[in-house]
Amino acid sequence: MAKSVLSKYIQPEVLGRLAHMDFMPRELVEGTLAGAHKSPFHGFAVEFAGHRDYVAGDDIRHLDWKAYFRHDKFYIKQYEMETNLVCHLMLDISASMRYGQEAQQKLLYASRMAVTLGYLIVEQSDKVGFATFDTAERHALSPSTNLAQILKMTDVLDEVEPVEKTSIGAPLLDLANRAGRRGVVVIFSDFFVDLEDLEQALQRLRYDKHEVVLMQVLHSDEITFNLPGTVRFVGLENDEQFLTRPEDIREAYLEVFDDFNDRLAGICEANGCELLLVDTSRPMAEVLADYLQQRAVTRSLW
Repeated sequence: MAKSVLSKYIQPEVLGRLAHMDFMPRELVEGTLAGAHKSPFHGFAVEFAGHRDYVAGDDIRHLDWKAYFRHDKFYIKQYEMETNLVCHLMLDISASMRYGQEAQQKLLYASRMAVTLGYLIVEQSDKVGFATFDTAERHALSPSTNLAQILKMTDVLDEVEPVEKTSIGAPLLDLANRAGRRGVVVIFSDFFVDLEDLEQALQRLRYDKHEVVLMQVLHSDEITFNLPGTVRFVGLENDEQFLTRPEDIREAYLEVFDDFNDRLAGICEANGCELLLVDTSRPMAEVLADYLQQRAVTRSLW
């Protein structure tokens, strides 16, 4: 693959800012490799977790003799195993993600975030899976710890044609059906979707005990609606268009926008999902550094 394709999505100055930062799960993860993350399964190594009653056949080397002398009963000491993280990155490639110019285009910004985050995760010896979707899942890469996974991601992104509408439920359910053991799911989208459809999919992912992060990638125009003069609005996912002065409808737009985002935030809170609004006018290194720092702080409090 041409070096120029990789450099389109990974910027050295961003990696430099994030060089000493990790993407750590907030919840327990399941895995088959030795890693730096707590597993919900109990073994006999690493960090003490608690006791369970002795049953015939247990290895007596793990008996807690102090507990026996205190309670006159046999107990087996249990420990938390450490394991590898599996992170599934989901990228919305629908037509609405085309909004914006150059580095502030939502799709390009979200793509760079996904590739950069994927690189950081692979570098810490964890697994990254990647999929694109619009009305359905379009491309899916199985989780891997190999750096070649990042090249595969950029290959997929270089072939993307954002022309379809968004229907988020089915792609997320497809992921839930194949993901298996619990991990972290990070979704990059503007989330201009049917919220009931989204909530059902999030509930399924949470039922399977995945940690879910919603990265809501929006252009500053969509957040503030500060557009000058007279503007012709053209639908990206339909053929509708109309000519108006944005200042005449700004108040009504912001009321609808805020109501929609409040509903989205409520769904995330009710289902234990994390929601981060990302403004594409902010430097991506700053956005990711702040986010990873915030994850590290809150994880230490768990």
